[in-house]
Amino acid sequence: MLYVWAAIVLLVVMYPLYFIIIASFSDPSAVGNGKVWLYPKGFTFDGYQELLKHSNIWVGYKNTILYTVIGTMIGLVVNISAAFALSRKELFGRKTITLFFIFTMFFNGGLIPTFLTIRDFHMYDTFLVMVLPFSVAVFDIIVARTFFQSSIPNDLWEAAQIDGCGHLRYYTLVVLPLSKAVISVLALWMAVGHWNSYFNALIYLQNKDLYPLQLILRDILITNSMQSAMGTGEAAQIAMRLANLLRYSVIIVSTIPIMCFYPMVQKYFNQGVMIGAVKS
Repeated sequence: MLYVWAAIVLLVVMYPLYFIIIASFSDPSAVGNGKVWLYPKGFTFDGYQELLKHSNIWVGYKNTILYTVIGTMIGLVVNISAAFALSRKELFGRKTITLFFIFTMFFNGGLIPTFLTIRDFHMYDTFLVMVLPFSVAVFDIIVARTFFQSSIPNDLWEAAQIDGCGHLRYYTLVVLPLSKAVISVLALWMAVGHWNSYFNALIYLQNKDLYPLQLILRDILITNSMQSAMGTGEAAQIAMRLANLLRYSVIIVSTIPIMCFYPMVQKYFNQGVMIGAVKS
């Protein structure tokens, strides 16, 4: 019964993704009429060919990869370091500092003050605005702090002190090598967040050469939808057909890279989440 139940859950989870894949290669009319179930019908590459006509899609890929890699690296340095500091009992005012961090999970300055702050720091419409201002994630800090407190024995710190280690050396040579599981989990969360991010780019970027992939794909969809709405006769039908195909093709193009990356860290995922979870 467990195997049957697991198979049903797997089917429920995987079928929507499989449907999007086969729909991106199928005739939109067949998809709209509910004729596509297990395999493509009216096989076509028109959706992908239309996407590839937009050369800026490669600019979007390059920008998104840079934002994801650099943003994830900055986020790991900032959040893991903050978590380690907050996990040390000898840190003066540790509980007060933690409360200040947690406070920001419920209240923030709002969009307009944040926009004005970013503009005053001369990061508006720059590469930095996508990787630096929003690098702190309090939830990630709490997960990593809990991991350090529950999984790194204090005896290691005492032994390191005997050997002449300071906090920085202990952090880099002892703590980080023992924290691969939680680091991998946080890296995955941050990478997915950066890859899917579009709102910050929508608000803080004007230069299209800095647009991430998600924003470029959004513009392509909007452009094709407008063309199909404004056209008449056969031209409108062709445009509508391409617009429907693009909806599925865009999802595949935007998710394939992150799906290829996920298996590399999946073995650490469950372990890291459980180790970093709050324990009673």
